Amino acid sequence: MFEATTILGYKGEYEGKPYAVIGGDGQVTFGNCVLKNNATKIRTLYNNHILSGFAGSTADAFSLFDMFERILESKKGDLVKSVLDFSKEWRKDKYLRKLEAMMIVLNKEHIYILSGTGDVVEPEDGKIAAIGSGGNYALSAARALDRHTNLPPKDLVENSLRIAGEICIYTNTNIKILEL
Repeated sequence: MFEATTILGYKGEYEGKPYAVIGGDGQVTFGNCVLKNNATKIRTLYNNHILSGFAGSTADAFSLFDMFERILESKKGDLVKSVLDFSKEWRKDKYLRKLEAMMIVLNKEHIYILSGTGDVVEPEDGKIAAIGSGGNYALSAARALDRHTNLPPKDLVENSLRIAGEICIYTNTNIKILEL
């Protein structure tokens, strides 16, 4: 687990409509020091049809983003084909296999965690994924809120990240959110 951030992705249906939301905190940490409080670690890809966020080494994360975006373009935005090709390419490259970063990518139909070792993981419940040092806190909060409230997706993600920011020293409550 990387001591760098917290990213939370959430997808499914709300009030009969499909949705996808991703959020992330703004803290950048170097060892036990905060370097920046308002970093943006989430973005949209492929003409605003895919949401993504990263945790880990910033330079490594940009390598992940670049590679994934290239594959996503070649697959005309097909998220499933893109993550599979991403994993295949990843495992062939000695340098890439050692990146210290992870990504969450999602749209309204699919959600995946992509690791710096080339793994592609679909969350067990198929709708909530979290990465980073505060990821388990945000994941736990999101599962509880999902099961026991009827919050709109954006509010669920924001509240879950706030809870993580109150517990994890590598996560703050300067939260940014994107949604489809």
